[in-house]
Amino acid sequence: MYEDFASKLAATMWADFDETPRRADGPAAEITDLNTIVVDGNFPWTIVTVETDEGVTGIGEAYPSPGVHEIITDYLRPVLVGENPTDVERLYNLMRGSLSGRGSQEGVGTIAISGVELALWDAAGKLLDQPVYQLLGGKTREEVVVYADCHAGEAMVESAEEGQEDSTYEPEAYAKAARAAVEDGFDIVKFDLDVPSGREVDTLSRHFDPPEIDHKKRVVEAVTEEIGHDAEVAVDLHWNFSPETAERLCRALEPYDLAWIEDPLPPENTDAMRELKRRVDATLLTGENRYGRHGFRDLIEDQAVDFLAPDVPKTGGIAETKKVAEMAEAYYQALVPHNIGSPVATAATVHVGATVPNFVALEYHAREVPWWEDLLAREEDFIQNGRIQVPDAPGLGIELDWDVVEEHRKE
Repeated sequence: MYEDFASKLAATMWADFDETPRRADGPAAEITDLNTIVVDGNFPWTIVTVETDEGVTGIGEAYPSPGVHEIITDYLRPVLVGENPTDVERLYNLMRGSLSGRGSQEGVGTIAISGVELALWDAAGKLLDQPVYQLLGGKTREEVVVYADCHAGEAMVESAEEGQEDSTYEPEAYAKAARAAVEDGFDIVKFDLDVPSGREVDTLSRHFDPPEIDHKKRVVEAVTEEIGHDAEVAVDLHWNFSPETAERLCRALEPYDLAWIEDPLPPENTDAMRELKRRVDATLLTGENRYGRHGFRDLIEDQAVDFLAPDVPKTGGIAETKKVAEMAEAYYQALVPHNIGSPVATAATVHVGATVPNFVALEYHAREVPWWEDLLAREEDFIQNGRIQVPDAPGLGIELDWDVVEEHRKE
């Protein structure tokens, strides 16, 4: 009963919104179905599929979020079935219009639209026999730099096996994890600094006392001393600090010349971020909790940070992220996209990175998932020496190994 009501409501909204004439040219293809599959990785990776009557399936990915499946199947499916999948820009606006007032500007509605948009680009590229980057205007680079989001897990196991006292948050464990990532070929490594030190701290206040600041400093010191100039080092604060604590921490970390300090403040207040940037000598990055070009506009116009971190399967999709990059280029800001996804989200972001000049590096957050690469139906590694070669095959240029997907499928 709920599905019938949702389908009727979505169809009604679509009828009111869609006054754009149908295209008569282009591939004679129609969308026949939309669906999702959740892969149980270190995050629940939500794979989106767009089926067509030409036998072509577009593959996308939506950022992990509750409600994505229902939005795609109950609301977006009746809107898109029968449409030409190569009309990606029109269908993106059609989806936003059909969810108007119910989350199409930000949040889970935008996340669902983003996942479908990725799958539409993949389907369009396959139908037109062109890689997505070519449909977006062509390449500016042949490969994209990937940075490793590191954790101290493996180093901690070693400590325990050697009979040493094991503590997830000891600086030496981070140093070992950094060295392992560098030996795997990564030129940039990142660590979380919003981690417990073993002391009782009121984290709700967002205020940290000097011993807490010193603990974060010792982690960074251990990592930078271990790897020297072999790689750049970045840190992530996950929005957990007040402006006064973030300022004191940034000042304490100034001697280590970090590649960037990510999300030092909660994501809503651009004025506070801009003021912090003016008060410290540090490269600041934020953006994973912003949606679309409108969500990034004040960050860009106010030059509140140095680097922007949109998440492609969250912020609106491939084309919307490219538009964010183009806005940022006018202010000489660069993109360092957030990415906790499977190879699908990663490949989609690679195509964005291929088409814009102001692209620094792409996050890789699954070093602890040994079968991440196995999800792809290919013999060679997707990530090699901290780089991804821009795929030249049609669409996103990748195909999933569906046996591996089923093996790790989450109901």
